[in-house]
Amino acid sequence: MENEVLLDSPSSCEKKHATDAGADLSIALGELSLANPIMPASGCFGPELAPFLAFDQLGAVVTKTVFSVHRAGNPAHRLTETEFGMLNSVGIPSLGSEGFRNGLLKEYQASGTRVVVSIGGLFTQEYFTVAEKLGQEDVDAFEVNVSCPNLEHDGLPIGTSPDRVFEVIQGIRKHTDHPLFVKLTPTVNSIGEIAKAAEDAGATAVTVANSFSGLAIDAPRRKSVLGSGAGGYTGPAVKPLALKLVRDAAQAVTIPVIGCGGITTSRDVAEFMIAGATAIQVGTATFTRPTAMGEILAGLDALCHQLKVSKLSDLIGTLDTPIPSRRLA
Repeated sequence: MENEVLLDSPSSCEKKHATDAGADLSIALGELSLANPIMPASGCFGPELAPFLAFDQLGAVVTKTVFSVHRAGNPAHRLTETEFGMLNSVGIPSLGSEGFRNGLLKEYQASGTRVVVSIGGLFTQEYFTVAEKLGQEDVDAFEVNVSCPNLEHDGLPIGTSPDRVFEVIQGIRKHTDHPLFVKLTPTVNSIGEIAKAAEDAGATAVTVANSFSGLAIDAPRRKSVLGSGAGGYTGPAVKPLALKLVRDAAQAVTIPVIGCGGITTSRDVAEFMIAGATAIQVGTATFTRPTAMGEILAGLDALCHQLKVSKLSDLIGTLDTPIPSRRLA
């Protein structure tokens, strides 16, 4: 997708640090302040992007999800493009909590910005084990990936059950005082109900949302294109779905919402914040444009000027939602 010419074209401000821009881009996620709302989505970013992006310009960096033990990930083929987005079934390879703490974590800590560590588990207890191992590390927040398949409950993601989300977040909270973001799965009856359960258990913010489940088929071979079958669908096509989920979650909770899904331009950032997001995460766009987050950040000052706000946070939750008609169609 091409950038919005007005808001996202490279300009003189592209070379400036976010704090040098005319508009105030800072936001707050509970007691955690960020210089700007831009951060990568977990699994779509790593230190290998250093040649393309000045990490210290981002509001935060988010690590790939860390499990308690080493994981190799899913069989190939792991990624495939579709007409309107991308399907992935990477399987979240992980060094394990010990391997992560002794290696990759140090690279993230040297990034010069806030560090958010994503943690996951295939069992409820695994979340607690990772939190215990990493809970006192020098990081700024944890993001709890509750979209992992729960092997204790027929493989259904923990994020599909308010009770299990509450149990996991409450348990993790016992192991750390760090801010907790909870990354929700989108395929639920009520995203608001799940978000509220996370808030009640002690979450600092909720990230809305993870990828949607999808399938790509190789017709001549009569097989799935992905080695493990179905995968997570992401990209510009999911943006309207994610916007609706963000709006619904923001109406259900008092804690901040982090928007995620199909964000590729500065204008997308504005739309997510108007829908109720306080911060945003960029995922698939980084695969095709490693410089995407820098380009989005460079356009935020012009965006504020166009939308006539001096503080980017003034956009949060300003959607003028019409009152539904009582008449039947």
